[in-house]
Parts: sequence; C-alpha cells; structure tokens
Amino acid sequence: MTRQEVVNGFYADYDEDGRLESDKQGQVEYIVTMNYIHRYLKPGMKVAEIGAGTGRYSVALAKEGYDVTAVEYTDCNFEQLQKNAAGISNIRCFQGDATHLDMLADHSVDVTLLLGPMYHLYEEEEQLAALREAQRITKQGGTIIIAYLSVYAIMYTNYLKNNFVEGFKENFTDDCGFKHFPEQLFTAFTMEEFEKLVGKTTMQIETQVAVDGMLELAQHRLDFGLEGKDFETFIKYHLHFCEVRELLGMSSHILMICTNK
Repeated sequence: MTRQEVVNGFYADYDEDGRLESDKQGQVEYIVTMNYIHRYLKPGMKVAEIGAGTGRYSVALAKEGYDVTAVEYTDCNFEQLQKNAAGISNIRCFQGDATHLDMLADHSVDVTLLLGPMYHLYEEEEQLAALREAQRITKQGGTIIIAYLSVYAIMYTNYLKNNFVEGFKENFTDDCGFKHFPEQLFTAFTMEEFEKLVGKTTMQIETQVAVDGMLELAQHRLDFGLEGKDFETFIKYHLHFCEVRELLGMSSHILMICTNK
C-alpha cells in the first residue's frame, strides 16, 4: 500500500476532530503544545501548520489574530479543516504533502508547526524532505516545532495486551533494531534517532518536551482520576518538568523545538 492509501484509510475512520478533547491525554497534549507555541509565537507573526488535521491548533491561533496557513494531507481531515476555518479571514487552507510545500514561499512565516507528518513518513528521504521544506518556508532565525512519537511509549501503551510479540515485530528487527515501513501506519523514533535525523539539516535543536507523559497508558487504569484541582496541579507540575530528559522517552508525543539556521 502507498503512504496515501495507508494514512487516508486510517483517518477516514478516526475522529481526529475530537481527539484533543475526548480524554485527559488529549487535553494535556493540547494544553502543553499550545503553551510552547505561545512561547515562540509573538503578536504580528505569521504561522504555518503542516499536517494541520482538522485545524484544532490553526483555527485557535487564527481566532487569536495570527496570520495562519494550514496544510493538511488527508482527504477527510482537510474537508473538516475547511469547515472549521469557514468565515475566518486570516487563515488559508491548502491540501498538500509536507514533503512538497509548493504553495508556500521561501522564508514566508515566523513559526512553522510540523505536528503530524513525522508520524507517517517512513523513508529517511521523505523525513528529511519534510524537515527541509519546513526550513525553507521559515524565516532565518524563526522557530520550527516538530512532533514525533516515542517508540518506547508505543510499546508500553499499545502492546501490553498479550500482543507484545506483534508489537515487537511491528517496530523492531530480531536484533532490536528500529523499523520504519509504510504498512506500519504510525512510525516512531528514539530520541537519539530523531536527533540524528534533525542533525542532517541545519536546524539548531533548542529543547525537547514530553508532551503528554504516560497519560495515554495511565488513563486506562480502573483507578485513574485527574479532575478539578488535581488536573490543575498536574498541569503546573508537568509544564515545570516536561523538558527533563529522563521523562521524554516514555511520553507518547514529544516536541522538538528548533531554530532555523
């Protein structure tokens, strides 16, 4: 199957529009990601979100007054993105591939968000193409915020249901090497692997963020609870410690903040 078939097939049956609201893991992912976006996105700046999904971030930022360009790959998510952005004059929506952003000019935005494409790019050539396109459209000295998945978190979150053999074969070679291939759907990295990948560009890595910690796994416990003051205190705690390197690899989602050089 092609990447287009794999990714379109998945999102056609998935509620991406409600993902960041439906549970605590999604809520924390949104809060933390927006917190870091606002650290780098200042009034008057232009922002591009590549892999915008249904526009949860792009539409929110447009409503805050930013000039936003949103690019989405999949058919169903792009259709919903257009609906969510309808009537907002300062957001432009395009359907396109992160590896070929021909609709965007060189050095045209201050902050580029690459929050989804690295989950679904399997060949290093395509991964680097997406990173370099993000660089091309971002002003010199601008910020590029990249999301990627932790392979360790995937193993603990998805494969402790008497299916660990399946998960191991999906993500590792027999000698524990890491695998990336189209039928995998979601491809994940170790921190070191992703740092080496970004190191093949001229971006400067500033920091990395454990976006949602172990919540994707923990929230399925029968005794899980994180409401009211407990949730508020967790957010305070998590935002304080989320750049601690020991916590990064177990987070389902990781943000890498880079400066465009």
